[in-house]
Amino acid sequence: MICLPTFLRDNRGAAAVEFALIAPVMLMTVYAMFDIGHAQYTRALLEGKIEKASRSATIEGSKTSAIDARLTVAIRQVAPNAIITFKRTALADFSDIGLPEDFDDINKDGICNDNEPYEDSNGNNMYDVIRGKTGNGAARDVILYQVDVSYKRILPIGRLIGQSDIMTMNATTVLRNQPFGLQGNVEWKHCL
Repeated sequence: MICLPTFLRDNRGAAAVEFALIAPVMLMTVYAMFDIGHAQYTRALLEGKIEKASRSATIEGSKTSAIDARLTVAIRQVAPNAIITFKRTALADFSDIGLPEDFDDINKDGICNDNEPYEDSNGNNMYDVIRGKTGNGAARDVILYQVDVSYKRILPIGRLIGQSDIMTMNATTVLRNQPFGLQGNVEWKHCL
């Protein structure tokens, strides 16, 4: 029979109890560090590769599909099931990024309407709130190159801390095409 003072001094098995209390927190911390590290590595890879790809794309005769394919291979080495989307927007100048097409606001309402003339900078015969043409553009055009990546996290840590299991990131870069020819002409049209 064990008396109470002897029982209170007995510390056998204390390490197992302490480990059982600390292990979940420690494992969550290690998983979170691994998840954050993988995401940061993927983001750094994406940003580095998009910079390299965009420099290659500014050269005359470059094949954007081949450049996108190389970028896809590099990203899929660290995120095998990633969904990757590419978007290129050609603009006349750096100051055009994020701006709508120009228009003469004759009625001073701040909206392109009532047959007001506008600059159809992308040639699609309609007024756009985002200026630029889809694609790699022409000589001296500024290219806004955007890549969006989403992939399933390696560890299910997101679910455990109330986040999504899908990691999403994007990278954007802006460069000017080499001067291998002349920029296209812009045509003025009328708003509806």
